[in-house]
Amino acid sequence: MMKSIQRAGFRESNYNTGEVTLHYAVGPANGWPLVLIPAQAMPWESYQRVLPELSKHFRVFAIDVRGHGKSSWTPGAYTFNNIGQDLKTFLKEVVSEPAIISGNSSGGLVAVWLAVYAPELVRAIVPEDPPLFSAEWPRFRDDCYAYHLFKLAAETLGTDKKRNLAQFFARLEIPIEGRKRPTKIPTPLFKIISGLIYIYILIFPNRPIDLPFLPLETRVMIKGLSMYDPDFSRACVDGSMFTGFDHAAALAKIKCPTLLLQANWFRHEKYGLVGAMDDQDVAKVRSLVKDFHYVQVDTGHVIHLEEPEIFIKEIIRFSSTLPQVT
Repeated sequence: MMKSIQRAGFRESNYNTGEVTLHYAVGPANGWPLVLIPAQAMPWESYQRVLPELSKHFRVFAIDVRGHGKSSWTPGAYTFNNIGQDLKTFLKEVVSEPAIISGNSSGGLVAVWLAVYAPELVRAIVPEDPPLFSAEWPRFRDDCYAYHLFKLAAETLGTDKKRNLAQFFARLEIPIEGRKRPTKIPTPLFKIISGLIYIYILIFPNRPIDLPFLPLETRVMIKGLSMYDPDFSRACVDGSMFTGFDHAAALAKIKCPTLLLQANWFRHEKYGLVGAMDDQDVAKVRSLVKDFHYVQVDTGHVIHLEEPEIFIKEIIRFSSTLPQVT
């Protein structure tokens, strides 16, 4: 844990739901509970840039969902309904009062799920660039770059005993807006990263891979991938992750205030949608959610990591508009 997070009063803990163990960090009781749910393959530490400031205004919980970080792996049992049930139990037994739920990417879909299926435990939700409508089958397979990313993860990451991050980065293709041909990690940079990973594993064979001298975005991604169950990606690639979770039907049932944060997106000739939602998706969400608020942020997918000050400002501003009594 970073020293700035420790100084802010955060501690790490575990909670057993009876089915899985959920690992989380929690800060001091300085206001309403705020539960943060990371993107797929990301650990709770992806929020480290926003935790100290948010903890001055809220009691912040940052959690590893099943298959991530130090939480349980459950191969063959990754669905949004299962993850939602995990978090519902966590809200009831650990958080113990209605919370603001913010989730990034797939975590945003979990926030939507909780607003529908655990409304008594949810004060408001802040889906952060969630793949609403794009992460439904078969559109996800046919029109989303993320499908190819998760397919690569499922094929290359290996097992918990033998992780192969170098192969993942070697085959990774990155679409660029306005360019037909995707780019790849430059060979010199790839050699540096793969070499550092190799050395780290030799020295610390049983630890999550943490390379503090890399840029934070890269460091968190590598650490997250080193602790991530590839079967979570397989569930997305074969469509089983999405079973029984209809986005339009869920959104129409949301009664709590909802702030949608949307990051940049574009379309690529080979990969389709690069990003979580296009403008048509946002318009559809707007038409379905009754108490709807919206902010577009000129940044990449992980807003809280790339634009932490904007994320903090919007969370605090939105919370100030909420009723004091639920």
